[in-house]
Amino acid sequence: MASLAEAPVNKPCLKIGLTGNLGTGKSTVAQLMERYGAHVLDADKVVHRLLEREDIKEKLVRKLGKEILTPEGKVDRKKVAQKVFANRELLKWLENLLHPLVYEEYEKFCSAKGGICVLEASLIFENRNQNRFHYTVLVYAPKEVAKERALKRGMSEDDFNRRWGRQMDIEQKRELADFVIDNSGSLEETEKQVRELMYRFHQELKGFC
Repeated sequence: MASLAEAPVNKPCLKIGLTGNLGTGKSTVAQLMERYGAHVLDADKVVHRLLEREDIKEKLVRKLGKEILTPEGKVDRKKVAQKVFANRELLKWLENLLHPLVYEEYEKFCSAKGGICVLEASLIFENRNQNRFHYTVLVYAPKEVAKERALKRGMSEDDFNRRWGRQMDIEQKRELADFVIDNSGSLEETEKQVRELMYRFHQELKGFC
């Protein structure tokens, strides 16, 4: 089986950036988009794989110290998060290290898959990466709805407020996005919006062929 790096690069591809704030339901919408024919790459899962690379681990240890490693010598993501989220400079350093690699993986993914290729990622607008896509899709829910969902999943209110505060205001993202999926209602209402949007994307992809 060919690796992503060896995959052909001439498949028609519509690049979609799927984003949203904490608790808005990006993963739910990503699953629905897959149901209607999209290929989805989860940026968080790409980061998890990158943290297993020896060259990345060495850079992290040099910058953050050996205490970020587990007894088995692997990167402890929780310990990394504790360090970088308490220090904006370290957080920016980590983003500058990992985000370009995430987008390299996404480009390989697009070349390998073709069709409608979605990158599910939190910080598309914050890091001004919207121009990497044909379209951006925001999964929207008001802050109070998102908070209620996060608290039901076991997150503390302080943790939610801290993490929400690191992201661009959801209303501002709503103005920037090409399309908005309002996920503040029922799953059926959300699926209807996704189905209609995916129909539009499929029609547009036909024009690429």
